[in-house]
Amino acid sequence: MNVMGEEFETDFWKEVDDRATWDMIVPGELRETRPVTLTKKIIQDFARKVGEDNPLYFDEEYALSTPYKGIVAPPSIHILLMFACTTSKDWMRSPGTINAGQNWYYHVPIRPGDTIEMRGSALDKFIKKDRLFAVHENLFTNQNGQIVCSGRGQTIRPI
Repeated sequence: MNVMGEEFETDFWKEVDDRATWDMIVPGELRETRPVTLTKKIIQDFARKVGEDNPLYFDEEYALSTPYKGIVAPPSIHILLMFACTTSKDWMRSPGTINAGQNWYYHVPIRPGDTIEMRGSALDKFIKKDRLFAVHENLFTNQNGQIVCSGRGQTIRPI
């Protein structure tokens, strides 16, 4: 189990030459992933960095008074998890990747102490107007097997 922190690499150029390229993406093949445990500090650091100031993410007393019954993570934390749950060799981490659209569905809130696992794969890849596209799908579950977030997106891959 990986608790995010110092072992989560934030230098996305590190090991760039080891990344899977567009030619190596195999539709239907599961991406290599690892579980990540989120702490209150990680959730709150993320919220601050993306400009979230909702007391649901910071104030335990307030959060307990809501239907959520405690601190939760901002829904957009799935973006951080997409990188934290994958290895440095993952094709999604390639510098120069452009987000070409996405749809996300949120099911169960993520809470401090949750261990999140990601199941992800490319569904398709194609070339359009000399650009390399990958269509991907990701499913995030917590330690209880509950789906916390699911989504599908397209990226334009670097040449």
